[in-house]
Amino acid sequence: MSSGITRVRAPGFAGREGGADTVRVITSPHDRRPLPAELRAYLDQLVEHTRSVCGTHLASVIAVGSLALDDYRHGRSDVDVTVVVDDSLPASAVHDLAEVLAHPRLPCPAPGLELVVYGQEFAGRPSGEGGYLLDLNTGPLLPEKAGFDAAGSPAFWYVIDRSVAHQAGLTLFGYPARDVIAEPERPELYAALRASIREHSDGEGHLADNRVLNGCRSVAFCRTGRWMAKRRAAKEVATHEEDFRPLIEAAVRSFERPRSASAALPTDEVRAFLARVRDRVEESAGQGSEPDRHAD
Repeated sequence: MSSGITRVRAPGFAGREGGADTVRVITSPHDRRPLPAELRAYLDQLVEHTRSVCGTHLASVIAVGSLALDDYRHGRSDVDVTVVVDDSLPASAVHDLAEVLAHPRLPCPAPGLELVVYGQEFAGRPSGEGGYLLDLNTGPLLPEKAGFDAAGSPAFWYVIDRSVAHQAGLTLFGYPARDVIAEPERPELYAALRASIREHSDGEGHLADNRVLNGCRSVAFCRTGRWMAKRRAAKEVATHEEDFRPLIEAAVRSFERPRSASAALPTDEVRAFLARVRDRVEESAGQGSEPDRHAD
């Protein structure tokens, strides 16, 4: 991608500059925030392949997850991307996109790519549903999956990711994230957090350090109403949860290793911590729709 800002014609999107049917295209990486050097070429190719498949139906390509929250760790973090398209994009193009972005056809330098495609109408309104057109997991360490029916998937992953995208998403192409992705309502977010805690409490398929750090991120969100990077959230929570501080610090040390070298953490302590997280979410949900803004 070259530097600067250009415009392209795209039916169905009213431009903020120029005339109708104009898309503002940001071609500077990450809203002028730098990308990790290990990912620049890959994300350039991902955007170009997405543009070639979706054409003028493409509204935005947005980096979310650790990239958006400035905590990407190469060798540990996945690449999380949200794509928003005009609702008139043919279903066949969505299937084509899953094929052209799949590893190793497009080699992923991270452990995995988690890419979700939404229609413009759905993405632009608050929702507690999954609502995706495509949920693609691919990469050298990620089990391959291409889902096209959101009704069969737990919604909480997508609700949380859309909230992160609205607050902090990094636009790689097209409209800024806040213009195309609505923030879910607070009750929907609390419901998503409850479901996330249940998922991580079971533990199946999740690294122990990630279970603890996702719990920290949930508590930090309840305190502030903002999403934090996992390690920052862990630092915040450890200052208030003295009983669990050794566990949280051990989870951070493990998270700073490659995924293959993650440490085992005491199962009972992890479950006890997640029970505390669940209580904290319930406390915040019971106080109403606004986040609990206790002083940190």
